[in-house]
Amino acid sequence: MYVYMLINSIRTVLYIGVTNDLARRFHEHSDTLGQRNKFTGRYQANLLVYFELCADPTQAIACEKELKGWSRAKKES
Repeated sequence: MYVYMLINSIRTVLYIGVTNDLARRFHEHSDTLGQRNKFTGRYQANLLVYFELCADPTQAIACEKELKGWSRAKKES
């Protein structure tokens, strides 16, 4: 399982998620660009800036929650 973070090109939007297939999920996000009903499409968050491999889904979800709890400054560093 992977935890990952996407940003848009002007660094105003962050998206954090969990997946078991990082390449597939990134492709799915890329396919939504311009689609107003999808978060990553609406805000064009299509740059992968961070990912972490986790041992299992429970660990991945815990890591995702931790990342989402970080301050904006910490996420950007």
